[in-house]
Amino acid sequence: SAIFNFQSLLTVILLLICTCAYIRAMAPSLLDKNKTGLLGIFWKCARIGERKSPWVACCCVIMAFSILFQQ
Repeated sequence: SAIFNFQSLLTVILLLICTCAYIRAMAPSLLDKNKTGLLGIFWKCARIGERKSPWVACCCVIMAFSILFQQ
């Protein structure tokens, strides 16, 4: 049901980016061997999380405040 609710979809995407970046920091071999194909999505999310980390962190804080105080 996160597909039909825009805020839930953004939360899922943001959590996916953060999780993939964390996994790549802890065990890079898990994501580096799958750069193409369906599992390449996780590698791309990890790259976004690494390169845009200040923006991702800002989005995490904004999302946290929106979840805590708007719902």
